[in-house]
Amino acid sequence: MNEEGAALGELEQAIMELLWDSAQALTANEVRDTLAARQDSEPAITTVLTVLGRLNKKGFVTKDSSRRPHEFTATTSREEHTVQLLNDVLGSAVDKHAVLARFIGGIDATDAQQVQRLLQSRDI
Repeated sequence: MNEEGAALGELEQAIMELLWDSAQALTANEVRDTLAARQDSEPAITTVLTVLGRLNKKGFVTKDSSRRPHEFTATTSREEHTVQLLNDVLGSAVDKHAVLARFIGGIDATDAQQVQRLLQSRDI
């Protein structure tokens, strides 16, 4: 599990997006090359390695050191990460009910129907 409340920086987020989108583990060079294809600039391999190391330390990625080059994989899905962020924000709210009410009040009708179906299917 990643560090509670650990926010991602811009480059960390971009790297996580790549790992989440990938069906397989990626090397640092593959991460750098894919970032370069998606962005206007190519980050240095040392920068990519530093960020991957930081993400590993935070618990967002795992590093397979058994082979060379090392390969990196996201520890959780994009959806699980989003749920963790939502839980962190909700957990820090002084008035959880007010936050939930404003959130539900701000979503579109289709999403509201989906929330309603999910709540109805839940065993309470």
